[in-house]
Order: sequence, then structure tokens, then C-alpha cells
Amino acid sequence: MSVRMAPPLPLIFLIMIHRVSSADWAVSYSHSHICALKDSSVIMSCTYTYPTEHQIVKAFWSILLIHGEEPPDLFEDSKYSQRLQYLGDKQQNCTIRLSHVTQKDEHEYFFRFTTNVADGKWIGKPGVSLTVKDDTDLQVESPERVTEGDSVRLTCKSSCTLTDRATFIWYRNSQPLTERRDTNNQLLLQSVRREDAGRYSCALHGHTYISPAVYLNVTYATKNVSVSISPSGEIVEGDSVTLICSSDSNPPAEISWFKEGTFVGSGRIYSISKISSDHSGEYKCKSINEHGEKYSDAVTLNIMYPPRNISVFINGSAEIVEGDSVTLICSSDSNPPALNFSWFKEAESSAVGSGQSFSALQSGRFYCEAHNQHGSQRSDAVTVIVKGHLVILYTSTGVEFVKLQLSSRCC
Repeated sequence: MSVRMAPPLPLIFLIMIHRVSSADWAVSYSHSHICALKDSSVIMSCTYTYPTEHQIVKAFWSILLIHGEEPPDLFEDSKYSQRLQYLGDKQQNCTIRLSHVTQKDEHEYFFRFTTNVADGKWIGKPGVSLTVKDDTDLQVESPERVTEGDSVRLTCKSSCTLTDRATFIWYRNSQPLTERRDTNNQLLLQSVRREDAGRYSCALHGHTYISPAVYLNVTYATKNVSVSISPSGEIVEGDSVTLICSSDSNPPAEISWFKEGTFVGSGRIYSISKISSDHSGEYKCKSINEHGEKYSDAVTLNIMYPPRNISVFINGSAEIVEGDSVTLICSSDSNPPALNFSWFKEAESSAVGSGQSFSALQSGRFYCEAHNQHGSQRSDAVTVIVKGHLVILYTSTGVEFVKLQLSSRCC
């Protein structure tokens, strides 16, 4: 807890009843002791009584009592005369105000009055003791941390009991809270928000001194959870990719990562080096702290890669008419899908066809090549043999047969 105090200000300190009396003679003080801050003002409240047949000749305050001598009048002392104000009526009320007090004013103060009757005089003893504290006595008391939505009170305190007439100014992060100038020493924050977190200090209106700041820590559940991908553009197989989970929470949240609902890692950053198509899918992060948890929206990793797993197969029914061509189909796995296909016959340098399908009119060894913007790949060569009533396709994985019908197409 930070502690500090404030300087000069016209601060008034009130006192409780303290009575010095004998029969009809009495002086009553609000309190026998006053504590004040340096450069403030203090009020010494006082009343007195005396026999009704007497009349007041002189009434004054003093700080010096010498046995057998009349005490000196403070109003006649140059150190006090400009700072002392009589607030009473010199009949029953003897209240005074002393302004701009310093440690040099720490004395016991007595009220003295005399009447028109011989020996008709009285002094209020014991009197009022004044203690003056330095400005640095001012401090802020605050809970170390609160939860968003709670109500919290911050207190500007001093070892002196400050009067209710004191006006307090509050600061957050060294900026005055102009809408909060309270006549008591507490700052009430109802339904505290995260924006209320910060360093709070206080001062007394009219003083230049500001107390040391105390940090108010506002905790809250995680929110604003999101995922960003780096790099942000197209992702190609073999790249390194980083997923970053951002969230707003206090205390800081623990982060978990999920792909298609399956846990895959933890920490604010999830990195994948040499990414492959197997990493494609939807990813989410979960942010959790002591106040709650929240998932981000899903982001999709769409991994681009060149054609692979190229193969050739025969398209058509189990029987074709004699004289028809045999259609070969080129199959590939790629992202994005291959749109360009080329067909080659072994021993020939140029392509013999294009497109995903190719019509083989004669026996031979053929292969296809698939292309997308990330690369190309060719299939293994297949052997096509037209023999009698059969078309035989020899591939690396086996043999396919297509039976030819003996009859030719009718008119």
C-alpha cells in the first residue's frame, strides 16, 4: 500500500467537547487535541460561561502561562496576529481559526477572559493541544486487486483525523478525475471496469502535494479471442506457418490449440515447420483464466501443393465396339486441382494429346503429366495392347482388360 501526504490548503479540523469549569465559571473546548496538516487551517471551537451579573472586559487566547503574571494575548503577537481570526461573540462563544499552521504552532492553547468584577477572571486549563503533520502524511488505501463488476472504495488517509469539510481531489495515472471531487476522503467505484485499472493518488484541494500512487488491479474473464496466421497469404507445402492466439484477460490466460476439436498444442504461438497437406483443416485456440474461458472463431489452413499420385486408368464399360478407341483417364491429387494435362507416347518427343482423357487408337506405351501453379508430375507409363477381341492395359499396379464386341456399329 502506497502512502503519501499533501501540502498547503485551507483545511479545517473540528474538535469534540472538553469542559474546564468551576461552579458558574467554565470554558468548554470541542476537543483537547487537534491534529492538522501543514499549511491547513484549524478551528478551535470554544464556549464559556460566567456569573450573569458580570460583564466581559477582555477575552483572548494564549499559549504561555506564567505563574503570577497575566498571559500574553495571541492577537498581539506578530507571529499570530495575521493568521488568527476570532469567530466568537466575546460573550459566550470563544471559537477561533488559525490559518497556515506549521510545526512551530504546536502548542497548548488556552482561552482567557476577565470581567468587570474584581478577581472575576478565568482561564480554560487544560487547553487545546495542536499537533501539525507534514504533507507527506497523506496516503491512499486500496485493495490490491478487484474483479470487474465489483464495487471498490479507495480512501485518502492521514494519521490526522481530517475534517469533513476537507475537499479531496483524486488522480488516476497522474490525471485528475475532474468529475470526482469529493468532500469526504473516499473514492467509490461502482461496478468497476477494466478501464478503471491504474495508479491512484489523492490530494487536498488547495494543496500542491499529491500522495504516492497506489495501483488498482482489475481482473476480468478472457474475451476478444482471435487467431491470426503468419504468413497471411497463400500457404504452400513445405512452408513454415505460425498461428498466434490473441486475447484480452487479467490475469493472463492459458492458451490451448485445437484442430477439428482435437488438442494439438498449448501456448500463445503454435508453429508448424515444413507444413504438409495433412495439416489442412480448421484451427481454434481456447483462452482460459480463473474467471472463465472462451474459444476463438475457427481459421482454416488450406495447404497448396503440386500434383502427386498420378495414375492412368481405362474409362468405359466392360465392353466396347470393335473399331472404337480406348479412352485413358489421368488422375491426380493436387491443391488447387490440376487443370492442365499432357499425354505422351514413349519414344516420341512431343505430346500426343492434352486434357484429362486421351483416346488411344493403337497399341503403345503412354503416360500423362498433370500441372498446377505449384508444379507438375508425370505418371508411370502404361502399356496399351489391342489384341484380338481384347484391349489389355498394363500398369505398374496390375492389368486391366476390356472385351471388344465382334459386331460393328449398325447403320
